[in-house]
Amino acid sequence: MHLYTIVAAPFVMQLLHAPSTMDPEVGKYSSIIQAAFLVGWALGGGFFGRVGDLLGRTRALNLTILTYAVFTGLSFFAQTWWQLGIFRFLAALGIGGEWAVGASLLSETWPKRWRPWMAAVLQTGVNLGVLLATGVVFGVAKFSEYVGAQNTERYVFLAGILPALLTLWIRHNVPETAEWHQARAEAKGRQPGILDLFRGDVLPVTLRTLSTCAVTLTAHWAFLFWYGVHLRNLPDVQAWSATDKSLLASKAMFVVMGVSIFGNFLAAVLARFMGYPRAIALLCAAYFLVMFTAYSKERPLSELWFFLVGIGSCHGIFALFTMYLPPLFPTLLRTTGAGFCYNIGRIAAAGGTVVFGVLPQIAGTSAVGDYRLALYYASFLFIPGCLIALTMPSLREDA
Repeated sequence: MHLYTIVAAPFVMQLLHAPSTMDPEVGKYSSIIQAAFLVGWALGGGFFGRVGDLLGRTRALNLTILTYAVFTGLSFFAQTWWQLGIFRFLAALGIGGEWAVGASLLSETWPKRWRPWMAAVLQTGVNLGVLLATGVVFGVAKFSEYVGAQNTERYVFLAGILPALLTLWIRHNVPETAEWHQARAEAKGRQPGILDLFRGDVLPVTLRTLSTCAVTLTAHWAFLFWYGVHLRNLPDVQAWSATDKSLLASKAMFVVMGVSIFGNFLAAVLARFMGYPRAIALLCAAYFLVMFTAYSKERPLSELWFFLVGIGSCHGIFALFTMYLPPLFPTLLRTTGAGFCYNIGRIAAAGGTVVFGVLPQIAGTSAVGDYRLALYYASFLFIPGCLIALTMPSLREDA
């Protein structure tokens, strides 16, 4: 999912034939592509979440992996920005669905008391995947420097094909969950529908979960997408070569994701002793404070490294969502509810990404301050996230 965010600026620059990554058109169209990706992620979470409830977790998991692997690989062949946008949208359908199905599968197969630790382990898998993506980008940059090649960013997308091999193992070694089979038998063909998310006792859970995910994901993805572009445009970095800037973006992602692994287990400890809602609220507050302080004024690269460490420590909040959300919903609405509420928040994140992408043009600010201001304003979204999280229900294992 992060192959594009690391190479977005130079790759879109090539597709637009723009003079540099600081060209306003690069920021505009790269944010539109990312918005298409987040919309696809949201729709995929809802669609494949429904498939997971109807056909079972294992079958749906295979379909999601094949979807994102194939279309990530096809991004290599994009010749225009809109072609890349289409491929990223289609790949995101699978990524959004994989989260919903995988989270529900794990919540139904591991003991309840282990859920905070499973959340940390699962999110660590995400972080390791991002580190692998960072390694791919780093390796491609180094190889292109060694052979004297240019404009090699598109080659990183070929690595996205590899996860398709996992489906061969899943088909033979991951059985359908007993809880899903039992719920299907007890339902006797009366399968709940999507509208049941907005009825009865499920309605307040749906609305609160949706609201919390929408604001936190918007702020989070604004950071993930724009902090690398901000680093590339710093005054002490502008004179660097394109290869050195790509290496910087890779190193920054490595720092953030590496520290996020610590953040995942910190979040698990908080959830274990405070319960999920209060742990999520506390991490929202911490994310706001660090991000607000980091981008409240212009800072040199040497200072920003410390803040990236702090922000990475807060990323465990999204580990908690993984194990907290599925059990909030009935079994036959589990992947539908978790997938819809968590991923539909990415629609808001998509809009936020575009807004922050065109904010510099609206504000008429300098290229250096552009994305610092975008990141600064995005941090305030964690405040309502904190307040809404405090109203969310606790799970039985929180007691």
